[in-house]
Amino acid sequence: MASVLEGIKVLDFTQVYSGPYCTMLLKDLGAEIIKVERREGGDLIRYDVPHTEGHEGGPFIILNRGKKSVTVDLKTQKGLDLCREMIKKVDVLVENFSPGTMDKLGLGSAAMCKLNPNLIYASISAYGQTGPRRDYPGFDPVAQAMGGMTIVTGFEETPTRCGVSIADFSSGLFGACSVVAALLHRQKTGEGQVIDISMQDCIWHLTSVEFAPHYFLNGVNPPRLGNGHPAMIPCNLYTTRDGRVFIAAGVLAQVHRLYKAMGRSDLINTPLGENQNERYQHRDEIDEAISAWTKNKTTDEIVSLLKDADVPGCRLPFFDEVCNDPQLLSRDMIIEVEQAISGKVKVPGSLFKLSRTPGRIDYPAPFLGENTSDVLTGLLGLSEDDISQLANEGII
Repeated sequence: MASVLEGIKVLDFTQVYSGPYCTMLLKDLGAEIIKVERREGGDLIRYDVPHTEGHEGGPFIILNRGKKSVTVDLKTQKGLDLCREMIKKVDVLVENFSPGTMDKLGLGSAAMCKLNPNLIYASISAYGQTGPRRDYPGFDPVAQAMGGMTIVTGFEETPTRCGVSIADFSSGLFGACSVVAALLHRQKTGEGQVIDISMQDCIWHLTSVEFAPHYFLNGVNPPRLGNGHPAMIPCNLYTTRDGRVFIAAGVLAQVHRLYKAMGRSDLINTPLGENQNERYQHRDEIDEAISAWTKNKTTDEIVSLLKDADVPGCRLPFFDEVCNDPQLLSRDMIIEVEQAISGKVKVPGSLFKLSRTPGRIDYPAPFLGENTSDVLTGLLGLSEDDISQLANEGII
């Protein structure tokens, strides 16, 4: 079955999380990803812990499955010339260096789009390519804070970053979405273009939907609610006799069904059973009533009662339980790939469940420089002697 991006070539200058996540998604959809790496060490997370017995980094394997690894010394003129020749032959370039780095190398967007007018040039950085903070360094935790997510996450006295590197992965996701949109535009017009993705922008975009109205409409800083929700009441993590359950009743009918399941129908015709605005004023009382119910029952009893009442809820699973969840397994969201060095390794499956062009990720991640000769031969037409000469000079 053909993939939707089959035939699209992407030159990938990215490393760590944000850029590799972007190109991983493009690979899932069928693009050919040519990953340009340093000769010494390659991607900074190639050997990060936790790693396999073969000392391959676990996150690296996930983020770089199915890509082709080409080693090039970007500190040499010949190495840069090789990159320019490859840029002439590809559809997309993705990079996540600090702003200005690619310009210093002579590989900036203006020059490369002139070299290849059909090129889609995508950059991912902490703050974007413009603005007063453009040249400030920043990683995921900084972007989470500056995008407004950290200050609304956690409990009343303790802000906390999101445990997932959401600035990295959301910028990668929006970057991939932008590349696909740019490819569609090019298909219609023949025009390439430049994409500028800011990690701070991405976090602000995600955070603003629920929390910006507190400030824009009421002039107040939004509260931190722990496991609560800014609009869904009740929504919280409740203690049971033997564990914890999440209960999230976002619709009034669900709230009423929950109260009936609790044996507290008396709450329905009180402010605790009224509309959202009224319930918001009584969220602590609602939580207290639910907590008094859950603490006297087992987790399984609560989950069963919630299911019978058609109220959203679940037990809080440990991570190992999520990794063996039958729902995820049934949807091929956990699969195995065969690494040349490490053997079989479990990785997350593709989230692209398209009926005609589903995502595929059943490929291993490359070892460093694995595809250098093949790419330079196939893409640039270099001979074996040419490649041997470049290797002897330390260019590749």
